[in-house]
Amino acid sequence: MPRHGLAAAALGLLAVAAVVAGTLVLTNGGEPAAAPPPVTTTHSPPPSSTTTASSTALRPEAVPVRHTPVSQPPGTVRLPEGSTATLVRREVTSDGTLPIPDGLEEATWWGAELGAERGVALLSGHVNWAGRTGPFEQLWRSHAGQDVTVVDPGGGRWGYRVTEVLTLHKNDLPAHAQRLFAQDGPHRLVLVTCGGDYVGGTDGYEDNRIVIAELVTRP
Repeated sequence: MPRHGLAAAALGLLAVAAVVAGTLVLTNGGEPAAAPPPVTTTHSPPPSSTTTASSTALRPEAVPVRHTPVSQPPGTVRLPEGSTATLVRREVTSDGTLPIPDGLEEATWWGAELGAERGVALLSGHVNWAGRTGPFEQLWRSHAGQDVTVVDPGGGRWGYRVTEVLTLHKNDLPAHAQRLFAQDGPHRLVLVTCGGDYVGGTDGYEDNRIVIAELVTRP
């Protein structure tokens, strides 16, 4: 799908990031396995209401396929099950939004540098699109103690270990934003995608999956 098509659809994607009171607040879009309904906005609206559970949900239960790659390319993140995504550095725009990744194989990188003294290095990725799952779908099977490896553009390898895994309804996310995304706290890597029950429209999936990891090795 062309770049403008991905931006316009915003379903099956981790969609919007907004800066609220100096912290990053994320909402999400998503799609079920079937083709998504058409939309005309480039991002999801702020969360405003709760929804009941639907029959379509993204909570993978299948046994994952293990990958054993020999090396990891520069400028990528490797998730605990072995899939990788290319890092694309992004900053918030003048209206306070963080651009979404351009495709399934990319991860938007916002915030602190790898190994910084303080602050969050946030990596956000799409969960699925047009019946295909992205690398960040693996976050739905992540648990404490697993490893996440980031190789910076210069080839330096940074090792992080998962310490916490959260599933938050997007209506509840603002209450946790300061703790999860503030740049004045201890350094950590935070990975985010969407999922849970599919509610349709411009809301897409109703939940965010958030994986927090601490730095354990540096180049």
